[in-house]
Formats: sequence, C-alpha cells, structure tokens
Amino acid sequence: MNRREFLAAGLVYPVVAPGYRFEFPRDHGAHANYRQEWWYVTGWLKTERGKDLGFQVTFFRARPDIETANPSSFTPRQLILAHAALSDPRHGRLRHDERAARTALAMAGSTEGTTKVWVDDWSLELSNEHYKTKIQARDFSLELQFEAKSKILLQGEQGFSRKGNGPEEASYYYSRPQLRVSGTANGSKVTGTAWLDHEWSSQYMAAQASGWDWCGINMDDGSSLMAFRMRDKEGKAIFAPPGVSFEVLRKWKSPRTGTEYPVEVLVKTKEAEMHLQPLMDDQELDARASTGTIYWEGAVRALRAGKPIGRGYLELTGYWRPMKF
Repeated sequence: MNRREFLAAGLVYPVVAPGYRFEFPRDHGAHANYRQEWWYVTGWLKTERGKDLGFQVTFFRARPDIETANPSSFTPRQLILAHAALSDPRHGRLRHDERAARTALAMAGSTEGTTKVWVDDWSLELSNEHYKTKIQARDFSLELQFEAKSKILLQGEQGFSRKGNGPEEASYYYSRPQLRVSGTANGSKVTGTAWLDHEWSSQYMAAQASGWDWCGINMDDGSSLMAFRMRDKEGKAIFAPPGVSFEVLRKWKSPRTGTEYPVEVLVKTKEAEMHLQPLMDDQELDARASTGTIYWEGAVRALRAGKPIGRGYLELTGYWRPMKF
C-alpha cells in the first residue's frame, strides 16, 4: 500500500494529496475510483413577477465499501443519490425531494470526461460551458440552464481542500460561481444566478467531526466568497481555513424534528465580513431515504452594515445527528 492509496473494508481508494493537476474538461466528469463525489448547484431565481426563489440540485456518487468482483449487472459498484429543493417564502417551508439508485440497468450513472450524472429522470449535464438540469419532483419542477462565464475557482491549495488536520482529511474541490441562470420553475420562466461546486475524496471528515457549516456567496460586484468550518459534537470549530469564523446571531427550531439551526450568522474571513440572513427560516431538508440525514440548506442574503452585498446559500449539517462520512 503506498501513500496514494487508502484501504477500507478490503477496497483500495485513491488518497487525496497536494499537487494534483486539474485538467478540464476531464475533471468536470466522474472520478469513479474515489470513495465519494458530488456535483452541487445552488442559486437564487426571480420569477417574471419579481418574486425571489431559492433552489438546490445535488448529485452524489458513492463507491461502496464492498468487494465488486461479482460480474452481475445488479452488483452495486456505484450508487447515485440526488437531492433537489425549492425555497419559496409564499409556500412557507422548503419543498424537497430525493432519489437513489444503483448504476445498473441504466437507472442511474455518471460519466468520465465531462459532467453527466443522472438518477431516473433527474439529470445534470455540461455541454460547451453550459450546464442544464431537469428535475421532476413530487410537488415542484425545475428545468434550468447555467451559463459559465467566470473562471474556474480552485479551492484551498490549488484545488486541494483540507477538511481537518489529518493528511487524509481533504478533498479535491473547485467551484464555478456567478453562473447565469435561465429556464423554468414549476413551468414559469425564471432567471437568476447560481453557484456550482464539484468535490471528490476518499476520506472526508475527521473522526471527531460532527458536521460542517458552509456558505457560497455570489457578490453583487461580480466577485464570490466561500467559507466553511468543521464542528465537533459540542458545536465547536475543530477546523477552518485561516481567518474563517462563524458567529451565531439567531437560531431557528424545526417544528418537525426539534433540531435547532443557526440560520442567521456573521461570517468572517481574511478578506471580508458579512451578515447572512435566510430567505425564510424553514429550509430544513429531510434526506433520510437517500443519504440518511437531515440538514438545513437555505438561500441567504449577504449584508454588510445593513446593506445587501450578495446572495447565495448556507449549508448546516450535523445538527440533527452527527454526519457519517
């Protein structure tokens, strides 16, 4: 076993290490040997009547910790899971849905070389610097296109993103902020701005970590800001990039799970300080049927000195129960 391999339940996974050279479009596609991977799009939409909506579309690829020598097409060599959500203050609470399937019999899959991932009739794909997604959920639908105008942003150390103090606690991670959005939500025309993340890794969280707080903000001046911290079971930060902190300003308690989430926070980085306020409080997502967890994922406004400076998304995991990665 060399330092670029990681052993789990008899399977060998590649290790995430510094010095990886990203190549595009190759790295827009799947990295099937790694343990887990996700493509994650969030954003703000505006209807023709000027109403604000938030949306989230996430596809996960997982390589299970089992032996896969069995030639059967039913053998779960890869799993694809997906979450989708629509935040509409007029509705009062988050509308969301999820999918999960094995990559067998074309029910789900992901491709190498470019972004193309699907579960049943849900899909996300890239062609000529334009992404598109199609989601037909239980009580909402999304058919959106995303135009990638800004440069690819390699997070962390040239795309090597540390998630803890251990050498194996890291991911390869890049973002595509300031995506121009057009399409339909529930059949009505919308426009907006979105943020896309793509990450892959083999061992993501430290053993003492319970979850994380993350935000990706498209600033009104055309810049972008991403910040995160990893937390322990007591809610204390155990790891964050230098200069990053999250200060809780207000909590919201879910009437369904009793879980409290810090839905209003002050985020500080080396470059900036901003106050995040949710589009609406009830943006809790129950994903127990796919990824086995409940978390808060919400559209937020970024303010400075009380004035709006941007819009984006805030993700709060591990508050219901500790995350398992």
